[in-house]
Formats: sequence, C-alpha cells, structure tokens
Amino acid sequence: MRRRELMLLLGGSAVPWPLAAHAQQAGKVYRIGVLGDSPAVYPDAIEAFRQGLRDLGYLEGRNIAIEYRWAEGKPERMRELAEELVRLKVDVIIVPGSIYTEAAKRATSTIPIVFLGHADPVATGHATSLARPGGNITGLSIMMTEASVKGLELLKQAVPGLARIAVIFDPATPSHGPILKAVEAAGPLLGLQVQPVAVRSATEFDSAFLAIVQARADAVLVLSTPLFVAGAQPLAELALTHKLPSVFTPRENVEAGGLMSYSPNRADYFRRGAIYVDKILKGAKPADLPVQQPTKFELVVNLKTAKALGLTIPQSFLLRADEVIE
Repeated sequence: MRRRELMLLLGGSAVPWPLAAHAQQAGKVYRIGVLGDSPAVYPDAIEAFRQGLRDLGYLEGRNIAIEYRWAEGKPERMRELAEELVRLKVDVIIVPGSIYTEAAKRATSTIPIVFLGHADPVATGHATSLARPGGNITGLSIMMTEASVKGLELLKQAVPGLARIAVIFDPATPSHGPILKAVEAAGPLLGLQVQPVAVRSATEFDSAFLAIVQARADAVLVLSTPLFVAGAQPLAELALTHKLPSVFTPRENVEAGGLMSYSPNRADYFRRGAIYVDKILKGAKPADLPVQQPTKFELVVNLKTAKALGLTIPQSFLLRADEVIE
C-alpha cells in the first residue's frame, strides 16, 4: 500500500499540515497577549491577525489562548495593562504601534514583543536597526515618516494652490516627534509652510481646528495614532466644516469623510504579523527577526468630500489612486 493511501485510510488527510507540525508539542497552549486601545479601532485588522494564526494552525481554545487588554481611550492605563500581561506570563505580546510598544517595553525586557504597524521603530529607539532590531522587540513597520511626507506631496499635487498646512500630532505618541521633524523639513521643498498643532485628547479637536483656521492654514495633515483613528468621524467632519482639504495615513479616516489617505493595507500587515508569532513560538529570538517594511502603499481619495469642499481633483491624479470613494 502506498504511503498516501495509508494516510488517507488513517484519516491523516483531515489534519491540516500546520497542526501536524506542532504535534511534537501536543497539549501545549500558548498564551498571546494583545495590548491595544479598543477592539473597535482596528476590527478588520485584529480579525486578519487571528485568521493569520489559523492559517498557521493555531486555533483558539486548542493550542492558543489570546488575552486582550484594551486601554479604551485612556493611554495612561497602557503601562498597567502591559504589566497585567506580563504577570499572566504570556508567551508573546502583540501591539499595534509605537505608543503601545513603549508601554510594553517598559513592562518587560524578556517577553517577546511584536508590533504590527510601528510608524518608525528605529527613530523611536524601539529597534537598533531594521535588519537587526536587537532586544525583545520586532515586527512590521508602516514607514509612517515616509508615508506622511509623501502624503504632504500628494495633497499638494491634488490641490496645487496650497501654501500653508497644519499638522495635527499627539505629543504622547513616540513616533510623532521624528515624523513631525521630517514633515517640517519637507514643507519648504514643496512650497509649504508647516504649522504643528498638538492634540492630546478628543476634547481638544474643536479648539485645534479653531487654531488652524485662525492661523489661516489651507489644509491639514493628521498624523496616525489610535486617538485620531478612533476620532476619524469628528476629525473628518471638522475638516469639512472648516473647508480644509485633509490627508491622513489610515484609510479609515477617509472612509469617515477625510479627503485622502496614503498608507499600507493595515489588515495585510496584521495578517503577516502572525508569521512572527509563529517563528517566536517555535524558538526564534526577536533580536534576530528583521523588521519588515510594506511593499505597497495605497492612495485612497474621497471624491464625495472633494466635491463638498468645492475641489476639482485632476483626472490624472485620480487615475493614480488605488481607490476612489464616490
């Protein structure tokens, strides 16, 4: 009897190969900690991460358990929540970006930490280099410094008459410092004056836009952070109310009514993050796993918002977009 026929007879074909690969650790249940702001901020991305784990043979309730800890709009709780995961002795901690990476880093120097959308891990000191991150932290970077500068350039191309742009940033987000510096350096090269506007909570959204209008800015660039993703709707509405063309990094803000976004596909890199978890659970050290960078960025334009602003986006620009929302 051939080996394949024997396997079919024994029912071996019913066992997915990833599960078979873990057979030597039958009975082992790995604990994965997820530290984030809210399940509502990145619902599609979180599900993509779970699907990535399932594709690799990790099934919740069988060989993995996922412990979620959500700050729910209270960044001051992140350190406490990270410490809870450490006390649970999870095998790996998953974080979506720089602000959570910092909280997890302060809580542990031994448990592996995998970020699934860090804006700039080297500039923030969370990785020694992309090739050799060192320490207990690695993952996937969204290259937000480069994406934000490119977003500035794209907005200038779509609305050529711009002269002054406000940049909304969160001082509590570690990556926003280096990103702001890069944007301020790029502004004059594009013929733009850059006006930084610090926003620390959703209660400051209204006053921030009043300051932007008083400074006579022509448009607004909103840097990415969970606070601004969670506040996608009010930010988009405020930009529209004050007749300000807006550019964001996450597409969620454009779906909520922002003018345009430029970023990698969030669900895709969350899904790919499961590969890092798999490698670490199999014994790989975070220090030896290079930080991955996105291979494709998506330009999304909300044409309905453009019309509401009275803008005519050049057809040549729209043809470059990966998606146009009408």
